[in-house]
Amino acid sequence: MSDTALPSVLFVCVHNAGRSQMAAAFLTHLAGDRVQVRSAGSAPAGSVNPAVVAAMAEVGIDVSAEVPKVLTVEAVQASDVVITMGCGDTCPVFPGKRYLDWQLPDPAGQGVESVRPIRDDIERRIRGLVDEIAPEGQA
Repeated sequence: MSDTALPSVLFVCVHNAGRSQMAAAFLTHLAGDRVQVRSAGSAPAGSVNPAVVAAMAEVGIDVSAEVPKVLTVEAVQASDVVITMGCGDTCPVFPGKRYLDWQLPDPAGQGVESVRPIRDDIERRIRGLVDEIAPEGQA
């Protein structure tokens, strides 16, 4: 199967340091090679939020090596599903793409205790997305 046959998902938030990184990590963790995963931000931070790194480590997912990336038109064009993370981000719109906006609190400046419920909400949403676009047995 070629890579182009895989569903692809792009997660977008302003800094690409919290919500979109958690969502991308959960999708990669849960769907493995059944989905192409990207994340990006319109104004990427210098690094992933340390509280996000700690909260994800608690559930066995290491995002410490991830680097925030800038949102590009090419990333949107290459994705089947574009999920913005409740930050009013402007995202190029192309016909034939599916756009979702997940309203989620921003973990920026928050401690691990505040990030955990955001993480758990994202995990729940990602599990639903995996069931929809890349169910087990499809590979």
